[in-house]
Amino acid sequence: TFLVCTSTAFIVLCSGLYKGSNLEGIELTQQALSSQIGPWASTFLAIIIFLFAFSSLLGNYYYGETNIAFIKESKTWLLIYRVAVVGMVFFGSIAALQTVWSLADFFMGLMVFTNLIAISFLSKFAYAALVDYIKQKKQGKDPVFVASSIPGLQNTECWDGQDVEEKQKAV
Repeated sequence: TFLVCTSTAFIVLCSGLYKGSNLEGIELTQQALSSQIGPWASTFLAIIIFLFAFSSLLGNYYYGETNIAFIKESKTWLLIYRVAVVGMVFFGSIAALQTVWSLADFFMGLMVFTNLIAISFLSKFAYAALVDYIKQKKQGKDPVFVASSIPGLQNTECWDGQDVEEKQKAV
């Protein structure tokens, strides 16, 4: 992201099109790139943006579907989610750009709020893992996380210590 944003800024600044131009956003970027590289740059940029948007959509869809499956294995909820995603994609393609960005900002804020709540509940386990790590380092060990060493941490599917036992047997 940093590289793409910085490159875009340099292209726009080097083109000089930002001065006195009514262009903004993608239009300014396309014109700036075309002025520096040639007319084929607009098509190239459109393809790149499509691929970025499509891959972002697929990735976020997958995150949502995986979380729904984790929380509650229900074909009904999955169907509701899928219909909602198709509906939002359709809405996003016909709505005003400002409305789409405002909704995106709102939902990003909602995700941040949800994650902050989860982090606050999980922080005691993270702190306990840090204390365990520091303790192992002070003992001169190569720190290995084993879930049973954290009080109250239950229902973990990994980090059961079997790999540590196998590693010790191999040595």
